[in-house]
Amino acid sequence: MPLLDLAMRQCKGWIPESAMKEVGKIIDIPFIKVYEVATFYSMFNLKPIGKYFIQFCTTTPCWLKGSDDLLELCKSYLNVGLNETTEDGNFTLKEVECLGACVNAPMVQINDDYFEDLDEESLIKLLDNLRNGNKVKIGSQLKERKCSEPIKIVGKNKNVKR
Repeated sequence: MPLLDLAMRQCKGWIPESAMKEVGKIIDIPFIKVYEVATFYSMFNLKPIGKYFIQFCTTTPCWLKGSDDLLELCKSYLNVGLNETTEDGNFTLKEVECLGACVNAPMVQINDDYFEDLDEESLIKLLDNLRNGNKVKIGSQLKERKCSEPIKIVGKNKNVKR
């Protein structure tokens, strides 16, 4: 699996059959065994992807916080369906299972970075910044949160944390 990941990174985010054959030669196993692993795990892409590979988590914690609506917004905004790449080659969109950042739901992984605590405004801002080559804020998109620390709710009971 680490060799497949390395091959995928060297091939700009996807693994062609020739790379799988080379991995098989390196570790002395038949191509079909490498192919079985590459096709089983969703982390491996078997066709070219865009510059920004957006993996949308829609597992229960993200879903409860609105990931389905954000995914639909993203599809509409980029004019692309699931497992498709935008015409300009910049964005590929994929729905995935849990990415392990449930406390900061909803979230997406873009290439190797997590973008968490998303809402409609922060998602559109993120996509625009990527499209325009601007710097983006990795991690929680909330100003008042660092990593996954609890945030205070402003209101009647200021000591309640969410």
